[in-house]
Amino acid sequence: MMFLTAIAAEGNRFFLDWEIALMEWLQANLSPLAIKILSQLSMFGEEMMLIVVMGFFYWCWDKEIGKFIGVNFLIVSVWNPMIKNIALRLRPYFCSDKIDLLRLIDSGADKYDVAAQGYSFPSGHSAGAATIYGSTAIRLRKKWVTALAFILPLLVGISRVVVGAHFPTDVLVGWALGALVIFFIPWLRKKINNRWLFYGIIVLTALPGFFYCTSTDYYSSFGMLVGFLLAEPFEEKFVRFENTRNPIRIVLRIAGGGAVYFGLNTVLKAVFGVFSLQDGSFAEHLARCGRYAIVIFVVIAIYPMLFRLGDRIFKKKTQEPAPEEAPAETN
Repeated sequence: MMFLTAIAAEGNRFFLDWEIALMEWLQANLSPLAIKILSQLSMFGEEMMLIVVMGFFYWCWDKEIGKFIGVNFLIVSVWNPMIKNIALRLRPYFCSDKIDLLRLIDSGADKYDVAAQGYSFPSGHSAGAATIYGSTAIRLRKKWVTALAFILPLLVGISRVVVGAHFPTDVLVGWALGALVIFFIPWLRKKINNRWLFYGIIVLTALPGFFYCTSTDYYSSFGMLVGFLLAEPFEEKFVRFENTRNPIRIVLRIAGGGAVYFGLNTVLKAVFGVFSLQDGSFAEHLARCGRYAIVIFVVIAIYPMLFRLGDRIFKKKTQEPAPEEAPAETN
């Protein structure tokens, strides 16, 4: 049996009986250690993992695979909150006082701040995990990668239910949305040979969210999508960095990219904060879009310019002649 209660000021409460019963049972019966371990599995669907996976392929292993993963993930990251802001489904802890949110979506905001913590349906973590690992499996075509593409989203989905962030049906629809994107977007790109027409269609599908979305995740994702779509052709024309298989350079590139992403995001957030754009207004939403667009553009198109310096340093080291041996002494 399903119950539905409209909450005009916040959102909607709707769920299946078994969902609430299952989540209450899980949080009441799992040990604190088990919950802590399961909670950490959510990381496989969060932005840090995107940086690691996409950064590994884009900055290091194979640029084209990185682009494929990146565009699919950013599209699902925009479409997901657009659906959320239509359904307006409140998270499970709004529906039962026996369910707690054990892993905040926005750690800097109150858990009852819907604009910051977002809505529940569908699960963004589940959709993101299905998209990231599914996209990787499609391009690599290796059995062990395909296995991970099923296992990791499954673990992420279980984690989101256990920590009280999502109903099971949120997770199921999140997986379905991720599967839709990784098959539909590549098909659409093959049908549309003109890059800018393809980009325009993708942006047009995302623009309606400006008229009704109130949660910040939509505006962050829209900014990242625009930044990525602008950065890709810029890099191809002006940067043209080369990938690397050198383990040391791989670690340096990923670590440097993560530092640039989080560091620049922190700086820009502070800059926009000076102008008091923290009121949930349209101006704040635009500022948020601009901030994330700049960050993604920098890490995709500008940061790789530094790789040339690394190329010269490593090339110089590999070309250094071996020291001459001292002449043998004669008696």
